[in-house]
Parts: sequence; structure tokens; C-alpha cells
Amino acid sequence: MTKVRILPDILSNKIAAGEVVERPASVVKELVENALDAKSRSITIDIEKGGRRLIRVADDGCGMVPDDAMLAIERYATSKIHTDEDLFNIQTLGFRGEALPSIASVSKFTLISRAEDMDIGCTLEMAGGKVTQVSETGAPRGTLISVAHLFFNTPARRKFLKGEGTEMGHIADTVSAIALAWPQVRFRLTHNGKVVKSWPATTDLRQRVEEVLGREVRGHLAPVSISRGDLTVSGFITAPEITRSTTQKIFLFVNGRPVKDRVILNTLLSGYRPRLMKGRFPMAVLTLTLPFDWVDVNVHPAKNEVRFRDASSVGSAVQEGVRLALESAEKASRRFGGGRPLTAATPSFSPMPMPREGLAGRVAEPTALFDEGPEMTGEPETSFAPLPLQPWQETDTPSLSEAGETERPLTAEDEKAPEAAPLSTDAFQPPGQFAHLRVIGQHANTYILCDAGDGLIVIDQHAAHERVVFEQLKRGGTLHSQRLLVPETVELGYRETDALEGILDKLVDFGLEVEPFGGTTFVVKSVPSILSTDSMAGLISEIAEQRVRMGKTDTLEQSLDACLILMACHGAIRAGQALSPKEITHLLTQMDACDDPSFCPHGRPTWIRWSTGSLERAFKR
Repeated sequence: MTKVRILPDILSNKIAAGEVVERPASVVKELVENALDAKSRSITIDIEKGGRRLIRVADDGCGMVPDDAMLAIERYATSKIHTDEDLFNIQTLGFRGEALPSIASVSKFTLISRAEDMDIGCTLEMAGGKVTQVSETGAPRGTLISVAHLFFNTPARRKFLKGEGTEMGHIADTVSAIALAWPQVRFRLTHNGKVVKSWPATTDLRQRVEEVLGREVRGHLAPVSISRGDLTVSGFITAPEITRSTTQKIFLFVNGRPVKDRVILNTLLSGYRPRLMKGRFPMAVLTLTLPFDWVDVNVHPAKNEVRFRDASSVGSAVQEGVRLALESAEKASRRFGGGRPLTAATPSFSPMPMPREGLAGRVAEPTALFDEGPEMTGEPETSFAPLPLQPWQETDTPSLSEAGETERPLTAEDEKAPEAAPLSTDAFQPPGQFAHLRVIGQHANTYILCDAGDGLIVIDQHAAHERVVFEQLKRGGTLHSQRLLVPETVELGYRETDALEGILDKLVDFGLEVEPFGGTTFVVKSVPSILSTDSMAGLISEIAEQRVRMGKTDTLEQSLDACLILMACHGAIRAGQALSPKEITHLLTQMDACDDPSFCPHGRPTWIRWSTGSLERAFKR
């Protein structure tokens, strides 16, 4: 007697459902994608009890004739592919023909549909994969699918579902992601009869992004737009200060399909370097548009993973697009004005957001609103009263009048100007020139206060000089190296010795000459002239320890950058160090020469801005 048997259709459908239908959110994803493939322009999703009791998706798409509706519940029945070649040129979100029969096999399933050229629709009811009723019915054009009592016949699967709130959260995230990819479609999501999300159709992607990601991102979005042949990367990314502790708010799409792809994610984060602090992630909505035969979407049963024909080119385009978007926005934010904010077409954001409750309140920092744990604020207290300034009557920095500009009193019209309006290039000061700011003083021997004409600029002197030293070290060949009169020795451990020996020749390019001195001992002979010669042994030890921590997974360039960051930190002026007016002017001039003066190598902002409007509101003016 044979032991091998062919499984019944109902059992095989239940097995397939385990791959396709993981939780209620999976059902919503499959049904909404089918609605989009049907050219729908309005989709309504009604949920009860987190999807346990009911999931209902209604659309105004092309609908189905009765014969097609009966075929749609059969496994591997689909209208979207017909030949082997179609499998490698998929232009729809669904294509396998597994979703409907898999969902119907583990629920009480109802399908109502009417095609545009039909006068009457059809109703098909199923329970546990078995057809219980087929009838004609009056219905509007489109399709309505109800999935009740999910996993009622597979209790082992049902008990693995989470609580009502958790499952509804997954559904909301799923619909949000799809809504970002299809802004031209209206979406409405309800739970237990109450509207949870409602997004009207729009042709403005920025509007949909702000609606989905929240008011926090308004004024802090940078548009991404880059094309390389038939590949286009577009969308929006947030300013580096708008971050989360997870990557949950990074939405990636390939030809309108939500995906999870490490290539795109890693290169997106690479484009932010060095603007993000460790453990922080931006919010982003990026869409890749490329020929359908350049990408394989038949990789995972849930269809949320893809494989690119040329992954390196895709990654390179994403990284470059993100980098250019951030640079453009940051340059626009450094257009310091001399009087009143002017309007510019170029979007911009400041390195840090404006205080939302005035200077006497708290600086509004991003909070982890979408993380599963408790909200994390941790924002610092900011109070400028009393303010121990060192007022300087004489400074090498020219004032507006000395520079040939004239100041005028603010008018009522000026006070109506938007708080964070970006400045145009015809503002009173040349764009991006820190040295042209009027220095007011130094607070706590740590922060440099400057008058930008349209607001107050506060510069962290250590972070700013750290960026200056890092970029000077990075240039390498332009540095002068000074030999130590008495070479300094440093003793390392075995692992640190092995790690340091691998980069000794590279450190010479940056002006740091270190040689083996036998065993695990090294001798420091020369250092870059921009670094202090004090405690070189401590610096070498830190570099070696950093190399050990990074291990072999990081590239040589990343490893060297980490070494340069340590060197820059050692060589930068310290917090609490008093600076003369000439030293401050020199630092501001050096910031102008930097490629990226807005962030230190660790990702912290080097300067923040408070607009005149926010200051006046803080004083109830």
C-alpha cells in the first residue's frame, strides 16, 4: 500500500493560507492590492475587533462577471499572467492566484461583484473553503469582499493572534504604506464603526506624506528626485533631526509595491551620513520606478521582498538621491537673512526645529510616537534668563551697516511672515556664509550666539570645530605634519595591535605617523599640525579599540572615517573654552569652507536657529 497521498484541496489551501495569511493585516494587504489592480479610485476598509470578527474591503474597480468570480476562488486562477515570460515582467501587485482561495479556506467568505458592462451583480458565499451559496444580486460597479471569523476552523492559528489593538495597529500600518504608494486613490479605514484614517485622493505626494507621517514632518521634508537611465528614485525624506529609534517609518516602494529591501534601506541610510546619531533613523517615503523586467517580485509568498537585476546601480542611485536632497535643503537653510524672511521656491529645513513653546519653554524634540514601547521625549530644558554673555564692542565681523547694507524697522507686514519661511538668494547676507553673521557673544564658553538679521543663530563651538578638523583630516594631502621632539610610545593588547597594524600606512596619509616598536608596543613619531600633541597615546589606543569594535564587517573607508572622527574629537576646541573675537571669526570662516557644516562627524547639529517671530511670541509681542 502506498504511503504517499495527494492532499485534499481544502487541506492544501489551509497550508497555502499559512504562507499568505499570517494575520488580519495580511488579508487587508491582499484584498487592497487586488482592488488597486482592478483600477479602483476609492477603497474602503472596515474592520471589527482587530480583524478577528470582520474584514470588509469595498472598491469601485472594474468588477467581475459571475464566471470570473467563480474562477477567482480556485487556486492558481488569475487574469494577470498567462505565459512563462509574464512571470519575469510582472506589472500588477498580485499575480499568483493564491490569495482569495487561501483566505476563503480559513474564514467565512463573501464576495459581491458587478462588472461595468453588467446590469446585475453576483454573490458568492463560502465557509472554510466550501462554496455554500451563489446567487444574483443588485450591486454597484466594483467588488466587496467580507472575511468574517478569520481562522475559525484553525484554532491553533487563531490563538497566535495578538490583542485587538496590536492587530489593528498592523492593519493601519499596512493601509498607510499602500496609501503612500497610491496618493491618487482615496482610502478610508474604519474600526468598530469609527473612522481611523481617511485620505482623499490627491495629485500632491507631499500632502499624502504629511497626512500619513503626521504634522511633525511639515517644513522638514526634502524632496528626492534622481534619474539614471530607466531608473527613477523619487519621494521625500525628513530632516536629520526628525528621527525614530526604529526603521518602522521608512516606506520603500518598487513600481508601486511596498517592499522590505536591505539594499535600498542601507543605501538610504548611507546617504544620511554623517548626519544621523547612532541608533537613530529618519522617516522616508521612497519610490523606485524601473522596467518591470529589471526586478523579480516572485521571491517571497507575501510578495514584500524583491531581487534586482543590478542591485549596485539601484543602491548607488538611492544613496546619491538622498545625499543631493539633504545637501540642497541644508544649503537653503543656511541662507541667513539681514532683515525679514523672504520667500523662496527651494524647500529647506533648519538643522533643528523651531521651539514650539518659546524659549522659556521646552525645545520640541522628535518623540517615538510609532514605537511599540512608551513615548520617549528626553528633550532638554532651554532657558536664556539670565544669560551670562560676554559682549564684545569690537569684532572683526562686519555689521550690516559696515557691509553696505541698511537696516529698517519691522512693519506690520513683516510680522505676518511665516515663522520658518526659507530665504531667497537675494536676502541681505550672502547664502551660507557663517563669517558674515554678526557675533553677539559666547554663552557658557560653549555656544556662540550670532545675529542673522531674521533670527538668532546658536553655534556649538566644539561640534562645529570637530566638523572643521574632520574635513581637514579627510583631505589628507593639504595637511602639514609635525614631528614630535620626543616620540611617544603606547602599549596595546594583542587584538588592538592586529587591528592597528592594518591601517598604519593609511594613517600616514592623514599626517599621523605610527610605527611598530616591538611586540605590542608602538611609537608615535608625527602628528597632524592641526592636532594637539598632548596624549597621543590615548588617541592611538582609542583608534585601535574602535577598530576592534567595528570588526571585519565594515569597509576600510568606514573604518578610516571612524579613526578620523576620533582624531577630530581630540583636536577640536572644547566646550567651556573661552574664545577671542578673532578665534570665533576664524571658526566661522572655516565652517564656510566645509562641505557639510551643519553636522558634526557624530551626526549632532553644529548650529540651531530661532526665528525673530518665535522670539517675539515667547515675549508675548
